[in-house]
Amino acid sequence: MMEWNDIWSWLSYDPQSPLLFNSEAFLYLFLGFYLLYIFMSDARKMRILYVIAFSLFFYYKCSGVYFILLIFSSFVDYYLSELIYKSHDKRKRKWLLILSCIINLGLLAYFKYTGFLTANFNALFSGDLSFGTVFLPVGISFYTFQTMSYTIDVYRKELEPARNIWDFMFFVSFFPQLVAGPIVRAKDFIPQIYEKLQLSKKELSYALFLIMGGLLKKTVLSDFISVNFVDRVFEFPDNYGAFENLLAVYGYTLQIYCDFSGYSDIAIGLALLMGFTLPPNFKTPYKSSSVTEFWRRWHISLSSWLRDYLYISMGGNRQGKIRTYFNLFMTMLLGGLWHGASWKFILWGAMHGTVLIIEKAFNIPKLTGRSFPLKLIAGILTFHFVAFCWIFFRASDFNNALNVISNIGRIEWNPQIWWTVLKGYQNIAIVLLIGYLWHFIPQKVQDKQLELFHRIPVAGKVLLFAAVIWVISATASSEVQPFIYFQF
Repeated sequence: MMEWNDIWSWLSYDPQSPLLFNSEAFLYLFLGFYLLYIFMSDARKMRILYVIAFSLFFYYKCSGVYFILLIFSSFVDYYLSELIYKSHDKRKRKWLLILSCIINLGLLAYFKYTGFLTANFNALFSGDLSFGTVFLPVGISFYTFQTMSYTIDVYRKELEPARNIWDFMFFVSFFPQLVAGPIVRAKDFIPQIYEKLQLSKKELSYALFLIMGGLLKKTVLSDFISVNFVDRVFEFPDNYGAFENLLAVYGYTLQIYCDFSGYSDIAIGLALLMGFTLPPNFKTPYKSSSVTEFWRRWHISLSSWLRDYLYISMGGNRQGKIRTYFNLFMTMLLGGLWHGASWKFILWGAMHGTVLIIEKAFNIPKLTGRSFPLKLIAGILTFHFVAFCWIFFRASDFNNALNVISNIGRIEWNPQIWWTVLKGYQNIAIVLLIGYLWHFIPQKVQDKQLELFHRIPVAGKVLLFAAVIWVISATASSEVQPFIYFQF
C-alpha cells in the first residue's frame, strides 16, 4: 500500500528533483493525465481548465511556488492586451505596450540578472550591494518572450486577443513547451484551441516517433557523453591531454544539440498527442554552410523571435548598411545575454554577431552555395566556429574556457596517440560516432525511416516504445540529468 508520505512526495515540489520529461515520474503522470484528456475531446471548456490545472501543477513540480509568477504574468499581459486592442488612442496604446514590456522585462531582469548586475556594480565601485540569493524560475525566459510576442502582435494589429483569460492561460501554460520551448506564437497556437481536436493514425505515429527519438537523444546520447566524459574534462581540463580536450569540445557540441533538440522533439510529440501542432525548433543545424544558415536551423523559435521583435523593431535592414550591421550585432549580443547572466554568454553572442556581419557584408552564404567543394569547406569551417563558441557556453568561467583552448592549441599531428586515446574512450567514441551519423544522415533517409515507422502496426509501435524505455533504463546514469536549457 502506498503511504501518505509517498503520495505527498509525488505531489510536492522537491528542489533537488524537479519534474523532467525524461523521468519515470513524468511518464506515469502523463499517462494518467492523458487517459482523462482523451475523454474530454468534445468538452472544450472542461478540457482547457483540466490542461491549465495540470500545466500549473507541472510547473509547480519544476519551480515550486513560482507558478504564481506565471499566473501573474498571464493576467497582466492578457488584460493589458485587451486594453490595447480596444483603445483607438495611439499614444495610450503605445504606453500600455511599454508598461507590458517594463513589467515582463523587469521580472526577467530581477530573477535572472540581479546577481550579474550587482556583482559587476560591486566590482566597478568596490561596493557591497547584495539582494541575497535570487531563485531563477525554470522557463521564465521562454514564457516571458511568449507573452510579450502576444502583446506586441495585438499592438501591431496582427492578432485578435484570445476570447477569454482561460484560453490565454492555456496558451501560456501549455506544459509540453512551457519550460524550454519552442517559443510559440499566439497567432499560430490560439486558433488551434478553437478547432475540433483530432488525431490521425499518421499524427499518432509521428508523435511517438518524435518522443522516442527525443528520449534517445537526451538520455542515451547527451547524458552519456556529459556524465562520462565532457563534464570531467571541462571541470579539470589541465588533467587531460590536448586531443582529449578537443574530443570534449566535439562531445559538448553534440551533447547540447541532442539535449535541446531532444527536449523540443519530446515537446512537439506530446503536443501532437494532445492535438496541437508546434513549430519545428531544429533542422540539423550542423549541416549549415554558414553561420547565417546555422541560425535558420538552430533554436528556430528563438532566432525568429529575435528577428521579428528585436531586429526588425530596431530598424532591421531598412536604414543603410552600417545601421543594419549594428542591429544584427546588438540582436545577437542580446540573444547571448538571454541565454545567461554572464559575460561569457555576451561574448558568445558577440562572436556570432560579428561573423553574421562579415557574412552579410561579403554575401558569403551565396558565394559558398555555388559549388559543392566550396559548400563542404564552408560547412567544415562553420561547424568548427560554432564548436569553438560552445567552449564559452559550456565553460564555468573565462579562465576555464581559456584553459580548454590553450590545451587544444598544443595538439600535434600524431594519429597513433589519437587512436590510443579513442581506444581508451571506446564507448564515448562509439556514442559520438552514432550521434554525428544520426545528425548527418541525409534528409531523404530520415523521411524513409519515418515512412517505415508509419507502416508498423500499433502493437509493433508500442513494443518499439517499450524497447526504447528499456534502453534508456539500461544506459541511464544514477540520477536523472536536467535539460541544459532549463537554466535559461
